[in-house]
Amino acid sequence: MIKAIQRLLRWCFMRVEALFNRAFGDRINPFYQLGAIGFFLFWLVAGSGLYLYAFFDTSVTGAYTSVEALTHGQWYFGGILRSVHRYASDALVLVMFIHMLRHFAFDHLRGYRWFAWVTGVGLIWFMYICGINGYMLPWDRLAQFVTVASFEWLDWLPGMGGSLVRNFMYADSVDDRFFSLLAFVHIGAPLLTLLLMWVHIQRVPKASTTPPRAIAIGICLMLVVLSLLKPALSQGGPADLGTAVAEIGLDWFYLGLLPLIYRMPMWQVWALAAAVTVLLAALPWVPLRRKDARGELRIEMHPGGHQVSARPGETLLDAGLRAGLVLPYDCRNGGCGVCVCTVLQGQVDQGAYQPAVLTAAMRARGKALMCCATALGEVALEVDVHSLEPGMATPVLSAEARVAGLQLLSEDVMQVLLTLPGGERLDFIAGQYLNIVLEDGQRRAFSFASPPHRGMPIELHIKLVPDGRFTPRVFNSLKVGDTLRIEGPFGRFTLSESDKPIILIATTVGFAPVKSILEDAFHRGIKRPMQLYWGARHRRDLYQLELAEGWARDYPNFRLEAVLSGAPDGSWAGRSGRASAAILEDHPDLSGHEVYACGSVRMVEDVVPTFLARGLSENACFSDAFSSGYVGEPTCCDAAGPAAT
Repeated sequence: MIKAIQRLLRWCFMRVEALFNRAFGDRINPFYQLGAIGFFLFWLVAGSGLYLYAFFDTSVTGAYTSVEALTHGQWYFGGILRSVHRYASDALVLVMFIHMLRHFAFDHLRGYRWFAWVTGVGLIWFMYICGINGYMLPWDRLAQFVTVASFEWLDWLPGMGGSLVRNFMYADSVDDRFFSLLAFVHIGAPLLTLLLMWVHIQRVPKASTTPPRAIAIGICLMLVVLSLLKPALSQGGPADLGTAVAEIGLDWFYLGLLPLIYRMPMWQVWALAAAVTVLLAALPWVPLRRKDARGELRIEMHPGGHQVSARPGETLLDAGLRAGLVLPYDCRNGGCGVCVCTVLQGQVDQGAYQPAVLTAAMRARGKALMCCATALGEVALEVDVHSLEPGMATPVLSAEARVAGLQLLSEDVMQVLLTLPGGERLDFIAGQYLNIVLEDGQRRAFSFASPPHRGMPIELHIKLVPDGRFTPRVFNSLKVGDTLRIEGPFGRFTLSESDKPIILIATTVGFAPVKSILEDAFHRGIKRPMQLYWGARHRRDLYQLELAEGWARDYPNFRLEAVLSGAPDGSWAGRSGRASAAILEDHPDLSGHEVYACGSVRMVEDVVPTFLARGLSENACFSDAFSSGYVGEPTCCDAAGPAAT
């Protein structure tokens, strides 16, 4: 029964989240930020509450008057903040229940996750204590009902014997000392709630407590608009214990249990509350399951071969983050695709994810999303980043980039310049690439053509694929000022630290990462011999030949060989044939060299085995294969491949 309910809820969540992804993008999908939104709402409630408390009179006679003076005499700020305080509190309860329901739907409550689940159940009670206590303070007719009903409920407990409710039998029964106690509880309970919130996230690696700025701004605007349209007001005038409360409007987010006190025997209300609490707290162990006898599983993460242990049911991402590795991720819910990896050995349970970011073709190539996948045994995986070690890895950034420049470099190659908002910069290593995220979540990868030291703008070289998903837009409709969502950097096609002579081979736009590598090497003063073989079919495909020829004149350790495979015209004085053949002609023995090959998958697959047969060491062979799919597969040696369609 529980499994059936979970499947139905999971089906609903996946489809609603897919709609939100299409409408807003996965980065600001609120379903992926529920925990962070909860923290943000708590701080909104706390901040607005501190301001309200500064003007609050904690005496019985002054409480109602001070609240009314703040609401109406200072309506432009204090009145709005009172409403924000109320609606943010309601929103916090709503977000907490959706957060809990989502974790139940995806079965994220068993194994090591039981701790976060059980403390979350405790947080619900603390939140209700804070909210119900808050409704007592304005001392209007609603506060009278809430206070009397709450203490009648508490009076049923053994040992109370009606001692609490006697404080409300007469109008003069409530004194200033009692009211100061209520105000003290409203300060102490939120502090304990904050402490439990901190405890709640202790077993969540790299837990996010701050939502994206766009979501935070949207929440604030929504609360302010709601406060202006329907301000929170006192009800029925000041409290009067001499008369019973006849009619009030309830905040059902917090006060829904109180009317049951007058509809059911008191013991039944307590039994209902206790039963729901016990059931929720026991869900991680219902139904009873045989304990996983495998214990912790070993995961080997590349690059670097880091050994990580994963607890049963723990995602690959959580296991890596818990071990202190620097892994790329964003939404943590299978909706963005930033955490994609390649499973080299072993099997994983892919978990629940959005099909747009992990297609059937990607799964067939061994791809998995680390935030969703769990190991079914010992697993080896590879992440397409330069390093996983703290201090050595370049952090993956996801941002909306602005198109700052467009220039045709040839009839089918466009130079695209991108800048980031607020003067932000994207740190990368020469030879890496970034992803451009399309509206449906699919990605197209392009190598950095600019060197890291140049900073902004980022330079990309984009080749037209006539029937492609993205590149026709670049040539036909993209304009300066448009925005593109990017994420990166990725890839390991980077210059190694050695003293071996360097041979680079590039075909057409394979020149882009090579340009970044060479300009970075020139900037760093690298003196190793470097030789570029740039192959193309026609002269027009060597779209920045003059730039490369300038390097050959300016840097004595650099040599350029441009090679055309098509029928050259009479003006071509360079070499003809294939670039790989030119390399073998000039270097019959490649031992003692490093080779960097960048171009089509077919070119890379053809040349790498040939180079290895001529003495090239496998650890001195680096390739970056372009394909027309998502990201080109590693073909040999150290490889990573951007693609563009």
